[in-house]
Amino acid sequence: MLHDKDLVSIQEVRTKVETAYAAWQKYRPFTQQQVDAVVESMAAAGRAHARRLAELAVEETGYGNVPDKLAKNLLCADLLPRRMRGMKTVGVIREIQEEKVVEMAVPVGVVAAILPTTNPTSTAIFKTLISLKAGNAVVISPHPNARSCTCETSDLLARAASEAGAPEGLIQCITNPTIEGTNALMRHERTGVILSTGGHGIVRAAYSSGKPAFGVGPGNVPVLIDRSADVEEAVNKAVDGKAFDYGTVCSSEQAIVAEAAIKDRVIAQLKARRAFFCNPAQKEALGKLLVTPNWTINPKCVGQAPTKIARMAGFEVPADTSILVAELEGVGKQHPLSIEKLSPVLALYFPKDFSAALEICESLLHFGGLGHTCVIHAKDDARIREFALRMPANRVLVNTAAPHGSTGITTNVFPSMTLGCGAAAGNITSDNVGPQHLFNIKRLAYAVRRPEEALEIPPVETPGVVAPGAAVPIDRQSVVSAVERYLSSRGVGAPAPPAPAVTQAVVGNLAAQVVDRFLARRHQAAGTTAEASTPPCGHSCPQGVQGRPAEALPVLPPPPPPPVLDFVCEEDVRTAIREARKIFIGPKTIVTPSARELASRSDILVLAER
Repeated sequence: MLHDKDLVSIQEVRTKVETAYAAWQKYRPFTQQQVDAVVESMAAAGRAHARRLAELAVEETGYGNVPDKLAKNLLCADLLPRRMRGMKTVGVIREIQEEKVVEMAVPVGVVAAILPTTNPTSTAIFKTLISLKAGNAVVISPHPNARSCTCETSDLLARAASEAGAPEGLIQCITNPTIEGTNALMRHERTGVILSTGGHGIVRAAYSSGKPAFGVGPGNVPVLIDRSADVEEAVNKAVDGKAFDYGTVCSSEQAIVAEAAIKDRVIAQLKARRAFFCNPAQKEALGKLLVTPNWTINPKCVGQAPTKIARMAGFEVPADTSILVAELEGVGKQHPLSIEKLSPVLALYFPKDFSAALEICESLLHFGGLGHTCVIHAKDDARIREFALRMPANRVLVNTAAPHGSTGITTNVFPSMTLGCGAAAGNITSDNVGPQHLFNIKRLAYAVRRPEEALEIPPVETPGVVAPGAAVPIDRQSVVSAVERYLSSRGVGAPAPPAPAVTQAVVGNLAAQVVDRFLARRHQAAGTTAEASTPPCGHSCPQGVQGRPAEALPVLPPPPPPPVLDFVCEEDVRTAIREARKIFIGPKTIVTPSARELASRSDILVLAER
């Protein structure tokens, strides 16, 4: 019998992944209607037990408070399923008739759901619902300090899913979680994708597992209060967001940045909301308490009440204190409270103007919140847009509390507990993760054009050769010169000067044809028979040119043989068909099969002797 915790955890992971995978095989044929029935049953169970699960989470972890934990549970069990209703995630999800493309959802299989200790029940509801909505199974790995409440949530959802017809074993939860067990889950061959929520270490491990993974980054959320804002409303929302579940949401406000012109109004409203202003000594003590030498947050302070944190730092605050605030002069390691604090502690900045405020907000995001979330309170839309374009964050919220806006409670972003931070933060997505991220899309695509209709291949330019259909500028002098050269080649008239290469090639050929036809008509008008007038050269020449008798005319050389091509492709044949001309080939000419097939229909190819 195994006694080593890591070995026990690894064996449990292996067993439960195989169980979930076997159940998924039975779940795969479910229709959209059947899948939706399973999701609705789980959501109803989550709503019915939302308060009890919130109480279990606070009791076991000691983080946050029950009312706000309840709100997060309802976000995932109520708002999320309402948003997912009607979303196609199984079978054919879209058909683009005008493009003749059909899109089909393909589930990834087993989802490895790694959970944090700060939001153990709400995240369990969230990841289970989106996994099964996308047609997958799920194996949950709880944080060791939140094992009981997470497993209770998982069992509740599993029973509800079974009651709606889902296969037994589709939802699994690891009851002996360890780091080694979690790593085994992420690397298991049956694992299709990883949903990782937690600290930097676990997110990095997920991305290093060799499996597709959705992780998140830290959120050092700046809140800019512009002079055009309703200052009272803006401060109230910032306090609500910072105090929400004692700051455990990664998108909670971390700093208020307000122009100096409205500093007094901001401070007055903060005091009206029972914010406690730390003096320099208290600020220094708070920084030493919250931030470890390794620049991580002291876990004993995470999600604790402001009164408790102040007491741990060595000073007392009124019992009704909502948050602790500290005015800072800069951003960086010289200012410990300028990082993400995961507690009801808020930094304050009062720069001289809007431009300086933008600088501070951008610095805060680069100092531990890159790609995550930022907030602006303003009525001036030009400044709102300037702020949004400038900030390196993927959720730019306007006139809302940050946790509520980022998770979709007060905005129309997708309701989510997994907020991607994009490539800048090393994340695979910048989206609020949902079921749409947990299936692949297969595309059925019908042929709508031939290759030659899709690609415009420019012709190879050769000196003296004009591409088919290309326009060549021809002036009067070029035509005269070409005619004179042709007559000279037949021994008639004086030699003409050469023309440019391209013009000579085109006009010379044209001139030869015109002169030949002209001379032939003159010959026919004189009533000369072909036998009497046709010289050994094979040309039909008239008996006299420019008043000279026929016997005085020199014998003209034969015309040059037609050009024989070395290579003929399908496009050459198509061009010849359009121009109603023949293609002359020799015994060694290479003709592509497609060109020969096309030419056979129009009798284009002519075998010529070289």
